[in-house]
Amino acid sequence: MAEYYVGLMSGTSMDGLDAVLVEFKQQRPHFVGHYSEPLPAQLATILHQLCQPSHHELHRYAQADREFARYCADVVHQLLKQQQLSADQIIAIGSHGQTIRHQPYAEPAYTLQLGDPNTLASLTGIAVVADFRRKDIALGGQGAPLVPAFHQALFADAQHSRVIVNLGGIANVTVLPGSPDEVIGFDTGPANTLLDQWFGYCHPQASEGFDRDGAFAAQGAVQSELLARLLQAEFFQRSAPKSTGRDEFNLNWLQQHLSGDEAPADVQATLVELTAVSVAEAITELAEQLQRPLEQIYFCGGGVYNKRLMAALQHHLPRQQLLSTEHLGVQPQHVEAMAFAWLAYCFMHRLPANLPAVTGASRRAVLGGLFSAD
Repeated sequence: MAEYYVGLMSGTSMDGLDAVLVEFKQQRPHFVGHYSEPLPAQLATILHQLCQPSHHELHRYAQADREFARYCADVVHQLLKQQQLSADQIIAIGSHGQTIRHQPYAEPAYTLQLGDPNTLASLTGIAVVADFRRKDIALGGQGAPLVPAFHQALFADAQHSRVIVNLGGIANVTVLPGSPDEVIGFDTGPANTLLDQWFGYCHPQASEGFDRDGAFAAQGAVQSELLARLLQAEFFQRSAPKSTGRDEFNLNWLQQHLSGDEAPADVQATLVELTAVSVAEAITELAEQLQRPLEQIYFCGGGVYNKRLMAALQHHLPRQQLLSTEHLGVQPQHVEAMAFAWLAYCFMHRLPANLPAVTGASRRAVLGGLFSAD
């Protein structure tokens, strides 16, 4: 019997919500449909504010927790309407929620995603699986990245080593040698989150909150001294397992490194270079570590559509063939949301879904909790 699941993903960039309908046949996920919707401006403002300590943040968190869940429910309704399906045909929704804090190096470590799954389940009439990251953290892991396990399930080929790079708000890399026990994955640093934040800061009236095609970055030039300062961030000096988020890479952090003399477009160009360099160095180091060439690299996430960023990556990886995950049968913008449909499927079937070699957890585990619609 085929089983339908919905996956919801709102990333570090906080630009909107992706919802996908996924059909599972014999444990294999198959994409069925996609619906996305930008974050409402007022909710987006509150979410951005909650990423930093501020006045009355617990009150605003509690309200945003439910408001974000209502927004998720509206998006699910639109997806089901588009696909002409009813709620009782869906086994469960896998909801990532919206990360507002990620502190894997705190003592004790923690990660925080809002989007009340009780509200989401009540409004949709569909069971919700959520809170995927904290079980991994309870087992000594970082709770991130979780997508390498899904990359293994969807993209691994026993005959070929593959590299999957997700250019979301944060960039992460997965190396798939063929066996689940050999998967390597970790966050490499900022991608769209800094690019979008700086673009929005420079263009507060823009109709889009991102630099389409990297056009703004193309007007500037990389500032080598600024790039060198940014690359001194503590995160880049850490060894894997490692993960990061807006706690480390945000507009305040960026502005602390600016001299004040840089042209805005030059800063944007330098942020593109920061992502390209950090991703390329990670892949080069992995190739040396594995003592094998990593020739084909598949990219997913919104950064795939940033022409300036992809050109910079090709410049720093001249011997590799850079491809979209479309060549593996999945559109780049669908991969992460599909991952959370898969995580929900794993929970419902009691399948472990983390990779200790990636997150640092002490063992594999079933991730998430179930929130009934009853």
